[in-house]
Parts: sequence; C-alpha cells; structure tokens
Amino acid sequence: MEPHRYQVVITDTDHTTLEEEKEVFGQIGADLVVAQVSGEEDVIRACKEADGLINQYALLTRRVLENLPKCKVIARYGVGVDSIDLKAATDLGIIVANVPDYCVDEVADQALALILALTRKITFFDQKIKSNEWDFQQGRPIHRIRGKILGLIGCGRIGLEVAKRLSPFGVRAIAFDPYIDKAPEGIVLKGLDEVLKDSDILSIHCPLNASTHHLISEDAFQSMKKRPLLINTSRGAIVDEDALVRALRDGRISGAGLDVLEKEPPDSQNPLLGMGNVVLSPHVSFYSEESIKELKHRTAENVAEVLVGRWPRSAVNRDVAGKTRALIPR
Repeated sequence: MEPHRYQVVITDTDHTTLEEEKEVFGQIGADLVVAQVSGEEDVIRACKEADGLINQYALLTRRVLENLPKCKVIARYGVGVDSIDLKAATDLGIIVANVPDYCVDEVADQALALILALTRKITFFDQKIKSNEWDFQQGRPIHRIRGKILGLIGCGRIGLEVAKRLSPFGVRAIAFDPYIDKAPEGIVLKGLDEVLKDSDILSIHCPLNASTHHLISEDAFQSMKKRPLLINTSRGAIVDEDALVRALRDGRISGAGLDVLEKEPPDSQNPLLGMGNVVLSPHVSFYSEESIKELKHRTAENVAEVLVGRWPRSAVNRDVAGKTRALIPR
C-alpha cells in the first residue's frame, strides 16, 4: 500500500511564482494545488481533501473550517491572521501559523521614510515644484526632528526597529503595549493616554483584532496635545478614518503617513487623497524581493512541519496543543 501523499491547497495568492513552495513540498512528497478561490462554497469545494492550507486573503470562517475534515494546518502568507477564524480552528484541532518577522526591516524602513517625508515635507514640495511653484515659504513651518518624542502603539520587533532607526536623529521613544511587562532598552513603557498626550510622532505597530479595531478614535485624537504626526504601517482599521479626517482638518494632528487604509484601494472621493499633509503608499511596507522569497519559503515550511509531525516555527494558536488533528507531541 502506497503511503499517503499529502495535499496542500493554496486558497488564493497574488504571488507570480511558486518556486519556494514547490521546493519545500517536493521534499516531503506533497501535492500542491492552487485554487484561487474566495467565497465560502468555492473554498470548501476546492479544499475538502486538503491536509494543509496556505491562505492569503480568502476568509476562512467557522463554516468553511467545519467542512474541511482533513485539514490539520493553515499557514497564512503574512503576519496578520484576521482572515482566519482562530477560535474555530482551535476548536477543530487545526494549527494556524503565520510569519511574524519576515518583513521587519522593510516595514521599519517604510515607517522611517514616511516620518522623514512628512517632517521635511518632501512630497509637498515635490508636488509644488512639479506645478511650477518654487517657494519654500509655502512649507512653513518645518520643525527640527531632534528632541522629538516617538510614541509607539505596539512595541514588538517592528516598533523596536523604528525606535532604533530614529535614535541617531535624537528622537526618544515611549510605547504602549499591553502584552509586554518590560520595555526594550531605550524605550519607556507608558499607558495609552500618556503616549497619545506626550508624542510628537505616533507610529502604529500592533495587530488588528477586536481590542485594536478603531483604537485610534475620536477620543484618541482629542487626547493628542502636541499635534503629532500619525504613521500607520500596520492595518487600516486600527485608525477610525472618519475621525482621522476630522483631526487633520481641525489641526489636531500635523499630518499622516499611511501605508494602509480602512478600504483598499480607497474610493476616489476619499478626502485623504486631496490633503497636502498626508503621504500615502499602497500597502507596500512589507515588500522587497528578498522579503517575499522569505515569506513564501517560511509559509510553506510552516505547513510542511505540521504534516511531518512537528510544531511550526510560529504557531498562532498554541493552545490547540493536545487536541490537534496532526500527530504532534505537546
């Protein structure tokens, strides 16, 4: 009798090649299927025989997962796992894994680029010059960055790297992060209200979940005493976009650098598109050629590890231990 050949289904992907995935699954003799599906019925139909899934954007709801009896592991291309019903996966014994640190340098660099572009009003001047307006006076006031306070909302790997990058500029860092008890060296932990009140630059580096949805809300903007710059390279829905527009119009914040929005791509009538003190990028902070290759390889490895009986490098729902469908020791 031939040994069971694992089937791994990629629910959906916008990556142009699968070289890294094919290499990993070739080593364990797994069949790789690319489904490119998104709706519940289509996902169920395409994945019902799958031992493992790789997921990018398709929603893996409880109903979907309940109809995938062979699935032992889901690995997501990326950091966030908000497309996957984690409780349902855990209830059903399915391990969920992500790649939490594949693009740390890229996201930190993007945050730094947005901060410097806003501080020195680079894109504002660029647009003026291209409209035949050569006048630095239009950019007044510009303030020195040295001596400013960086407030981090989330002090994980990326937040720490942003603080490290800004330290040589003479910027001090404070942070709000309810998941850590001790701040990394050079960063002072404070409550959310204090960070909102004391920061000259606010940079968001927390995941999107029920507790962080619209964390930066009307009340939060009202708490900001220093008209800070707001930087978001995390998830758009952490910021209440309507409240952000009001804060920009009212001058409660000096500007915003946004790599993510609540709706992507934005509607053509989104007020943020016409604001001179807003710098936008198209959810690109994760990207470099090197980071994508690393992401693809490590996502595939997460699935392969489970299928051969080992814990993946980064299990999100570790509390599934002891009741997994996979033959993995605690």
